[in-house]
Amino acid sequence: MLLFQDLEEGAELGVSISEEKTLSVIDLIFNGGTGSIVIISVLFAMLAVALYIYFERLLAIKAASKIDKNFMNQIRDHVMSGKLEAAKLLCAQTDSPVARLTEKGISRIGKPLEDINVAIENAGTLEVYKLEKNVSILATVAGAAPMIGFLGTVIGMILAFHQMASSGGQAEMGLLASGIYTAMTTTVAGLIVGIIAYIGYNHLVNRTDKVVHKMEANAVEFLDLLNEPV
Repeated sequence: MLLFQDLEEGAELGVSISEEKTLSVIDLIFNGGTGSIVIISVLFAMLAVALYIYFERLLAIKAASKIDKNFMNQIRDHVMSGKLEAAKLLCAQTDSPVARLTEKGISRIGKPLEDINVAIENAGTLEVYKLEKNVSILATVAGAAPMIGFLGTVIGMILAFHQMASSGGQAEMGLLASGIYTAMTTTVAGLIVGIIAYIGYNHLVNRTDKVVHKMEANAVEFLDLLNEPV
């Protein structure tokens, strides 16, 4: 009986110890002092900006990638029939980078092919710039967030060791350890924000590359159209 009582008391003691060691994320943030709260607030603001840019650009890129599969066939029919105004009108009614590049080429018909090609390339550069608007901010967040988080950890470690030095080496180890692992939360937060921003950045770059390839393919198709015998 005594053995079972000891085991029960030990289990209750273990439960109480585990409950004491359990600490929520909110507690970790607010127990880290003013510096930790400021740095994590900055990281949350960076995360909000990164998410906004990601979803805003994702919707814009998806809209830019949508185009009727028969668009170039209709352009071909209009150009071959000499209906350039109808071709321009079709491009104006189609809101996409491919349509704007095609319209730029149609407006140059009659000039040397090299001039048409240069005009399309310049328009394509402008369209790529529009697609990549603010995407570089995601790359900045991906690189800066982990460093900001690490800065918070370094500050927390300095404060913890300063406390140890001020107490003449008699600082309570539990309090010191608590301060250290609380300071580490800024590094975790920085890494999380950086990883999210990095994944979002690469995803947008890949989606943009697909749109650019589609633009290039349609530009080549349009130039081939101009080279076809009437």
